[in-house]
Amino acid sequence: MAYIIENANIVSGDTIKESSLFVEEGKISTVKTAFPLYKHMRMNANSFLLTPIHVMYDSKFPNLGSHPNQKSYFTEEYILKGTTALLTSVYVHFEKDLKTNIKRLKTNLLNSPIDYIIGVRIPLRLLTTSFLLKTKQERIPALFIEIDSVEELKNMPWGWIREAMFPYNSPLIPVIKYEQPTERSLALKTWKMIVKNEKIPALLEELPEKQNLCRSILAKIGIYPLKAAIQIGSELSYNLYLPSREIIKIEELELNDYHKERLAVTVHKGTVIRAGDEVMYRPGSGEHVLIKTPSYFTFGD
Repeated sequence: MAYIIENANIVSGDTIKESSLFVEEGKISTVKTAFPLYKHMRMNANSFLLTPIHVMYDSKFPNLGSHPNQKSYFTEEYILKGTTALLTSVYVHFEKDLKTNIKRLKTNLLNSPIDYIIGVRIPLRLLTTSFLLKTKQERIPALFIEIDSVEELKNMPWGWIREAMFPYNSPLIPVIKYEQPTERSLALKTWKMIVKNEKIPALLEELPEKQNLCRSILAKIGIYPLKAAIQIGSELSYNLYLPSREIIKIEELELNDYHKERLAVTVHKGTVIRAGDEVMYRPGSGEHVLIKTPSYFTFGD
């Protein structure tokens, strides 16, 4: 059924713009200032701030076991925070274990009520041309690289690595294993220098754990605009916040971090999954999101 969400105060970055959305088959078909001649059913969203859903990075998704544990974890950690997509990773110590470990994580996520994207975390020594070929075959959109040796980092065959990454170009994401601040700083500085000089598709910083990801990172991995987008052609997934004087002008991520108590409604692919304090928990409704092209859209870093 087609309908109109009208007078929506849409938050995009640090701006708020009033627009109306024409919705068909669970997707945003048109975005305009208004639809005065349309006869469709309307929902007036003027009393809320409308934001894209959040995508959270949770590197070590736990084996939750029982249904009550699963429901509690997904509800508290994700849904009540307006998060309907999860980026997680599977650790691979040996190349031969890639498929098996991915399959194990997929099984662990079978009852997920939210969508998920699977990356791979590896020791630096496993960043080889043969392993990159396998990750391209599996459509892995993010490669988390553990760095525990600056010398080893410098001596990697970066030219071959860059060629092996093409054309899928899953970004490499640093995971600094050093504990001392000076060593961590040196490792990250070396990482930035190498990926810039060698023109390697990569993120310059580590991803924040258990936090929602900004649009530039989502675009680099290829999650945006599949997720976290309010635009023509995107799925109908959004959050509605109750406005207050403190959130007249504020960035999307800050809405979640500082005003999550004002989150009133979460819609996931056209279905309300949270309204007020009530969560409509739908185990197994989440899907594994396959990324067709990482790094296709870019924003300023």
